[in-house]
Amino acid sequence: MNLRTTRTGKGMSIFITGILIVTLLAACGNSSSGRSKEIIVFHAGSLSVPLRQLKNEYEKKNPGIKILLEPAGSLVCARKITELNKPCDIMASADYFVINELLIPKYATWSIRFATNEIVIAYNEKSRYSSEINGNNWFDILSKDDVIYSRSDPDSDPCGYRTVFTLMLAEKYYHNEGLTERMVSKNKDFIRPKEVDLIALIESNAIDYMFQYKSVAIQHGLKYIELPDEINLSDPLKTNVYGSVSLDVTGSKPGTKMKVTGDYINYSMTVLENAPQKSEAIDFLCYMVSKEGLEIFRKNGQEPIIPFSTDQPDKLPLKLLKYLPGN
Repeated sequence: MNLRTTRTGKGMSIFITGILIVTLLAACGNSSSGRSKEIIVFHAGSLSVPLRQLKNEYEKKNPGIKILLEPAGSLVCARKITELNKPCDIMASADYFVINELLIPKYATWSIRFATNEIVIAYNEKSRYSSEINGNNWFDILSKDDVIYSRSDPDSDPCGYRTVFTLMLAEKYYHNEGLTERMVSKNKDFIRPKEVDLIALIESNAIDYMFQYKSVAIQHGLKYIELPDEINLSDPLKTNVYGSVSLDVTGSKPGTKMKVTGDYINYSMTVLENAPQKSEAIDFLCYMVSKEGLEIFRKNGQEPIIPFSTDQPDKLPLKLLKYLPGN
């Protein structure tokens, strides 16, 4: 009896020791040194397609890195950082203004402009009057009672306030008094938080037309009407024209407003000062502005700015300087 008890005790001891060893090995396998480093990217919805492609390519080349993409309207992305204190490594915005106004200097010290775009009117073959609409009559078509058009929210998304800018500029360009007021008061039930949210509406034929970035229309195989450079916000040489219009949108703190002035469309990005994976985030951003990375943006309808531009050249990480002339 004693012998059997002793043997059982030894067996249990060996069994428990084995469990401890397995547990320790598992713990080692799950330690921070064994996991992939995660880079968190808050980004404009219109960057979703190229950033997924960049993520996939970069993770293939860097198996120890995991890129976590979180799309939203650019203003919403910024507020997640400033108001909600959510962890983030890189913010990629559809507008340089958003990072400069809301993140610098408290949350970031620099930002780079890296790509352009333009506002178009997107639709499909089932849209009402799709066989009639063109660059000269679009405002008449969109004004029809039986036509539904959509746009994104100016308080959440740069495409939203850029749509209003386009309407303001069109009112001047076509000498069509009251155009802006008529259009912004129409179909308000179809305003969405960000421009890519409009895609589902048009694909389900819930709407006929939408104000959209050209890149998004291209990425989703939609038809689109191109607008004159004087109103489509695509031309850096027409900043004086674009700058003649402005709009008040929700500010950096709840209940406040800030004035946004028209400008050419310029996408920007930064690495935050308190980025959890700051060094790795800078490396990924460098890949995005490399020749290979910029070609991915180009193929998706977002023309790269080469070289990128910045208002804070003295604050840039050293790794980024090599992409500027003379380095």
